[in-house]
Amino acid sequence: MTALFWVGGVLLVLTALPSVMFFGLHLATGEPVPLARAKAFYRWAVVVALGTFDIAIFTKVIQGIMLFW
Repeated sequence: MTALFWVGGVLLVLTALPSVMFFGLHLATGEPVPLARAKAFYRWAVVVALGTFDIAIFTKVIQGIMLFW
């Protein structure tokens, strides 16, 4: 489970930091392209966060089911 959180955390950082960087670039320049990239990276960051949470929850559910077998 620890490996899952490490991988999820690294992927979250790798997607959230570019999102913040491109959003800052959009605020500084007003160009639409950095905003589109910021939105794309933000959406991937959300996918990574929710996917990590989902895998963690379902792992606990499966472990709980296995206790009753």
